[in-house]
Amino acid sequence: MAAPGENLKINGDRLWDSIHEMAEIGPGIAGGSNRQTVTDEDGEGRRLFQKWCEEAGCSMGVDQMGTMFMTRPGTDPDALPVYVGSHLDTQPTGGRYDGVLGVLAGLEVVRTLNDLNIKTKHPIVVTNWTNEEGTRFAPAMMASGVFAGVLEQDDVYRHTDAQGKKFGDELERIGWKGDEEVGARRMKAFFELHIEQGPILEAEGKDIGVVTHGQGLRWIQCTITGKESHTGSTPMPMRRNAGRGLALVTELVHKIAMDNAPNAVGAIGHIDVYPNSRNIIPGKVVFTVDLRSHELDRLNAMVERLKAEAPALCESIGVSFECEIVGQFDPPEFDHGCVKAIRDAAERLGYSHMDIISGAGHDACWVNRVAPTAMVMCPCVDGLSHNEAEDISKEWAAAGADVLFHAVVETAEIVE
Repeated sequence: MAAPGENLKINGDRLWDSIHEMAEIGPGIAGGSNRQTVTDEDGEGRRLFQKWCEEAGCSMGVDQMGTMFMTRPGTDPDALPVYVGSHLDTQPTGGRYDGVLGVLAGLEVVRTLNDLNIKTKHPIVVTNWTNEEGTRFAPAMMASGVFAGVLEQDDVYRHTDAQGKKFGDELERIGWKGDEEVGARRMKAFFELHIEQGPILEAEGKDIGVVTHGQGLRWIQCTITGKESHTGSTPMPMRRNAGRGLALVTELVHKIAMDNAPNAVGAIGHIDVYPNSRNIIPGKVVFTVDLRSHELDRLNAMVERLKAEAPALCESIGVSFECEIVGQFDPPEFDHGCVKAIRDAAERLGYSHMDIISGAGHDACWVNRVAPTAMVMCPCVDGLSHNEAEDISKEWAAAGADVLFHAVVETAEIVE
């Protein structure tokens, strides 16, 4: 298939302006965004995106999970569409670029094709996946998970937020529950542009990250049980301190991750201590270990090592250890052909680039199960994300969108 000429680039100023106009909807308190999924702000952002896409000649479809599919027709009505996009929902204290860059860069692909009067054989569909963040309603990547068949639609409809409101009810309330069967669409390919959300590209001085794999994940919920007793009157040798067990397991998790670096990471995040009183030795601690790697065998071996070594550590100080896996997905390997299209585009355009592993989950990780998929990343300042101070440059955004444009259009096949 013919590749776009190296002189073909998107309008970086227009993309940048669109990103910051979208940020005016659901503004944060410190310059970022608060456009949580299926809130009124989410609905308003969707309407603006719809307006822009329809002005660019796209027609809209919405599925029963609220995912928006904005289609630019191809010359062959029977050709499978090429999909491109990400998400418009944000964290409660999110940045302006996480997800939004990928959706609006997809729109910019369509706008640029219109500017240049270029037709493609395959339709191009700009996509806004519902509830990628998972911050108001768990889990993350909800709509793409249902699309890929890894989550049950009726089940996620019943998921509630902190106020007890159901996801399905809120989706209907804001008017974005569509009629399309989820997962019925077939794709030639799916491409997603995203900020890295990590420090590697900036530290290496690279314009583009060519994402070859995503990380697999295991969340292991652990319970250490000791005995509550008075902190002042219980002799040190007689203590069964669950908090001390937590400290030992924390160090074990760090050691497991370091022994598998740079191909793995691990940490303990959520912790509940009981009874959580200043003058009571903890009798129970419940916490979640987060282990990640892009190598499945390595990831599983890390879990098994935790299960093997943690009980003995705890037993040595008179406390017990139990654990269970409460969240998991295996590491995705993105489609070699789509990855090559991204790498070739970066080469053709003269952008510095490197292969990279995505440290975060993305909609592309689920879509990869049902269609050829790949991701392109651009740097973000200090690797900071999920924070209102998240920042990128206009040049980084434009470079990522240029590479996205070339990969998408090459896959969609220019009609001469």
